[in-house]
Amino acid sequence: MTKKALITGISGQDGSYLAEYLIGKGYEVHGLVRRHSVAENQDFRLRNIRDKIHTHYGDLLDVPSLIRVVTEIKPDEIYNLGAMSHVRISFDMPSFTIQTNGLGVLNLLEVYRNFAPNAKFYQASSSEMFGNSVDEDGVQRLTTPMNPVSPYGCAKLLAYNLVRHYRNAYGLHACNGILFNHESPRRGSNFVTNKVVKAAVEIYKGKRSKLELGNLDSYRDWGHSKDYVRAMHMIINHEKPEEFIVSTGETHSVRDLCEIVFNKLGMDYRDYVVQNPKYMRPEELKYLKGDSSKARKTLGWKPDYTFETMLEEMINKWLNKID
Repeated sequence: MTKKALITGISGQDGSYLAEYLIGKGYEVHGLVRRHSVAENQDFRLRNIRDKIHTHYGDLLDVPSLIRVVTEIKPDEIYNLGAMSHVRISFDMPSFTIQTNGLGVLNLLEVYRNFAPNAKFYQASSSEMFGNSVDEDGVQRLTTPMNPVSPYGCAKLLAYNLVRHYRNAYGLHACNGILFNHESPRRGSNFVTNKVVKAAVEIYKGKRSKLELGNLDSYRDWGHSKDYVRAMHMIINHEKPEEFIVSTGETHSVRDLCEIVFNKLGMDYRDYVVQNPKYMRPEELKYLKGDSSKARKTLGWKPDYTFETMLEEMINKWLNKID
């Protein structure tokens, strides 16, 4: 019998890659999409698979829409990837972020518990939950204290604990994947990796003269979204619901990112990159490096992409796209 999957946030970077991956596994894939006034903004990442998926209008803050979709589909697996996903903007929209990323997850868990309790549930948790907590060896792991430093991180930590609570209280197959930063050519260009790559290509092609960034000395553990959606499927289908960290175990600064990208285009980033205070966070998250040993040993997961091959793919996308 064909498995049915429901993906909230299907039109995002991770949602689109996950949908493609599940189609390849023989799933019937359904996605929850929010209405956009410009329809192309709604499904441009899904254009290659439009005829292979089923989309439904809904919102994590609109419980009747969640009930309608879940009762209609009767999913075997629910992947909650829907979120206000930009950490810097969460400082400007803290209430919306807490509602969507925290209470929205509570809404979906309640619908899941009452209308599809035999399904499996995956929550997209985040390394931002750790904040500036780091173990003595410079790594964040499942036992590292979680002290988030943004409204986004606070909301994600609420959702993370709600999932654990619902699993323990109601016997649900509900699990968390704590994903460290992951990028791809499908990443929005207001996120720092794609912002750097796009601007570097525009400078290379003579379309602009400089790039304004915030903190160049924040460090992140960056992987590729394609690798991370494979991990999501492994986590939700593990024999028992647990928490797993998904990360590369390597960390690079934003400065490193700029140096590598500009060097690949034959330029020196120091000639073009300037700092602008408006891109700084009110409270900075300085360093992330995840311990994914549990996922590697228990699930057999490992990334296919390196930091450089991921950036090369992103550079090639913009080289082909920008005239």
